[in-house]
Amino acid sequence: MQSESETSVRLRFAPSPTGYPHLGNIRTALFNWLFARHHGGKFILRIEDTDISRKVEGAVEVILDSLQWLGLNWDEGPYFQSQRLPIYREIAHRLLEEGHAYLCYCSPERLETMRQEQAKRKQPPKYDRHCRDLTQHERTRLEATGITPVIRFKTPLEGETTFYDLTHGPVTFKHDTLDDFILLKSDGYPTYHLANVVDDHLMAISHVLRADEWLSSTPRHVLLYQALNWQAPQFAHLPMILGSDRAKLSKRHGATTITEYQKQGYLPDAMVNFLVLLGWSLDDRTELLSQEELIKHFSLERVGKTAAIFNRDKLEWMNGVYLRKLSLGEFVQQAMPFLDSELPKSVDRPLNNDYVSQVLSLIQERAKTLAEIPQLASFFFLDELQYDTGLLLSGKLDAKSATKVITIASQKLETVTTWDATTLEGILRPLATELNLGTGELFGLLRVAVTGRTAAPPLFQTMAVLGKEKCLKRFDTALQSLSTYFS
Repeated sequence: MQSESETSVRLRFAPSPTGYPHLGNIRTALFNWLFARHHGGKFILRIEDTDISRKVEGAVEVILDSLQWLGLNWDEGPYFQSQRLPIYREIAHRLLEEGHAYLCYCSPERLETMRQEQAKRKQPPKYDRHCRDLTQHERTRLEATGITPVIRFKTPLEGETTFYDLTHGPVTFKHDTLDDFILLKSDGYPTYHLANVVDDHLMAISHVLRADEWLSSTPRHVLLYQALNWQAPQFAHLPMILGSDRAKLSKRHGATTITEYQKQGYLPDAMVNFLVLLGWSLDDRTELLSQEELIKHFSLERVGKTAAIFNRDKLEWMNGVYLRKLSLGEFVQQAMPFLDSELPKSVDRPLNNDYVSQVLSLIQERAKTLAEIPQLASFFFLDELQYDTGLLLSGKLDAKSATKVITIASQKLETVTTWDATTLEGILRPLATELNLGTGELFGLLRVAVTGRTAAPPLFQTMAVLGKEKCLKRFDTALQSLSTYFS
């Protein structure tokens, strides 16, 4: 068995464009990329696009964009299997000529009937090897009917195949549990098993890191390597990602494609940090790791054997940490597209960068995602606020007393010439004592009046950013709303 630290380390990410990349796909790509970078090796991108009927339009572009967004740059590729069909056909016919494969003429109808009968007998679905030992005369007769055969691998009928998995250790499959799988379909396209093995060999892949669901396919691949007299790569099968209810991750657990997380305002560095901890850990304590630290420390020895649990709350917490690490300028740059697209159309465009910077300096500590920012900050940009007048009333403050408090506060602020947080606090904090109110009651009332919310950034900084004219106008609006309680 080769050492994990071999110098000629070459790994690949080989997605199929039959859908958009989900968290599991991208986590697999990340582990391959980190392993390659840790060992100074190569990371190859290969698009396994031979399943023409299931190919999703635009999926290839989304795969490439997702990898680039996360910073998972590749050294070679992308290679496309659909452009390599002659290679697979040549290898399939070589296996046929050397007695490791055979032609199968079974119709889809016969195979379906066979599967139904196996299901009735509660047997696992498996090809019954009907065509394995056809005579030349029988093959000639079947070909004369115009049937285009598939090529199947001749799996040994007895014995077992054992391989060493870098995650699970030695793994053994008995041959009588395997079927004679198809190598080349009747349309001339290879199956996953053939194309995967051929490309991994020809691209000199040293390590195959893939999801646990492919573990049961590995004995087939090992048998193919042996039949072709090729050296198999080292295998490592990665734990599944489950939802918090320990069910397979799906849309009901939240977004599943990586592009959805990008649209929801997660930072690529946070996503990388979060994804790597779904199945790997540095130790049992460290949760925040930079890309450089991940490359330095990544090894398969710390990959778990059990399923990883997806935790949306942890992702939001981690993204918030990464948002707070940004400089204000970086935060503004990242948030601006979300503000521009999500703020109401009534807000003037283009947004003033200086004003946005002032607003976001108050928002940065509270935001968990970039997509939250338009909602958190919208009251800074609106001309008129919509809120329940009842929010102005609480504790000691009925409509009459609230009206009095806002009126006095407004009068005191009308004469202010230096409109900053320090000045505002110097005027409004003593007002609580003067009006025999707790600061919480006073500030809560004024906060609703100027923001329309009971929870917002610090009051004085918020008022400073909003400006004198807008604050006094909102006090007037609050007074008008309260007047309806007297009518």
